[in-house]
Amino acid sequence: MVGLLVLLVAFTRLHAAAGTDAAAATANAVALQSIERGLHLGVERGANHWLAGHLLLSHLAVYFYRLYYLAIAGVLLWVYLRHAAVYRHVRRTMVAMLLLILPVYWAVPMSPPRFALPGVVDIVALYDLFGDASTDTTNGQNHYSAMPSLHVGWSLWCAYAAWTALRPARPRLALLPWLFPLLMAATVLTTGNHYVLDIAGSVVLLLAAVAAALLWHRLVASGGVRPATPDGGAPAVAGPGATPDSGAPAVAGPGATPDSGAPAVAGPGVPPKVRRRWRPSLRSRPGRRGWGGG
Repeated sequence: MVGLLVLLVAFTRLHAAAGTDAAAATANAVALQSIERGLHLGVERGANHWLAGHLLLSHLAVYFYRLYYLAIAGVLLWVYLRHAAVYRHVRRTMVAMLLLILPVYWAVPMSPPRFALPGVVDIVALYDLFGDASTDTTNGQNHYSAMPSLHVGWSLWCAYAAWTALRPARPRLALLPWLFPLLMAATVLTTGNHYVLDIAGSVVLLLAAVAAALLWHRLVASGGVRPATPDGGAPAVAGPGATPDSGAPAVAGPGATPDSGAPAVAGPGVPPKVRRRWRPSLRSRPGRRGWGGG
């Protein structure tokens, strides 16, 4: 858990430093808008104007947009404490997302619709909980990382983690967490923070992260790690004299006894252990008292 927190802090720093070229980000946004028009997906302006006409929904959208970090922390802690069997997999999925998304932000900076699409109302800036954090490009945040949407990406991870934990015992309840990324997709689209293709990019990011986590698991499982002995020690190399039914294998030399209760280590200079053959004593011979002779 501590290592994951350190990685998240490092990711925050690298994300803030990635793709800060405003001109390149605007050019990439214009190209993306052209692709969306060709695919008839350019709905950002209309959806944004609809939300701007509903004051209460606008406030709720801003709260939802800003406070979703609490959901990420809560899901991570819940899986860690209550569903330890799947924690390692969902943690690896999160790490894979962090590692996969950073090169994209560095290589393809992208201005959000509120910056690059004329007529879009910056709803988060109007009702923000953190003042002018949404518009201040000098506050150390990365405002040019629209592709893919990190808000949608993290909400998809939350839904996937909860679905993975709940599916074995409660398959119907496991479908409920997927409402979270659907609501987040609607929020980022209507507030002017992301394009439709940004949301599609987040879905691709999650699928790639899950595939990377599964591949990671297979590599660890087939990495040639030798299992430990039942008592916690490392496995030993058994020689010709080791007993197959002993608790742990041992290295035996020429002088080790093959029928002893426990394996022994013997060399040429150690005499073999001689087992004495049982012979009846005088008291236990027939005709003596105690042998049935009276």
